[in-house]
Amino acid sequence: MTDGLKTIVYPVKDLGPAKELFRTLLGVEPYADEPYYVGFRAGGHEIGLDPHGHAKGMTGPVPYWNVRDLRGALAELVAAGATPVQDAQDVGGGTLIASVRDQDGNVVGLVQDAPA
Repeated sequence: MTDGLKTIVYPVKDLGPAKELFRTLLGVEPYADEPYYVGFRAGGHEIGLDPHGHAKGMTGPVPYWNVRDLRGALAELVAAGATPVQDAQDVGGGTLIASVRDQDGNVVGLVQDAPA
């Protein structure tokens, strides 16, 4: 079902200090630096900072697993007992994200890359 872990998004209250911390930790500059999202690429992964994450109900980091068929994977996870949190959403250029909550309350994100 998955091609591996792709992205981890952290909810943050203040982008400035969070951006500086992750810039220091990862040793790279952000590739995306917007008021609504800051993204870093390091070690084959994306680390995202979401200043609206807490308002969306994020209580901690959310891992996003890369899948080829997001809607199919979402349906399979719900059939396996997960509860939908966020339905499929295009976040730009055809890239889709969604998330579910497992039986223990953990949020699991899914991401499908935009068509090439």
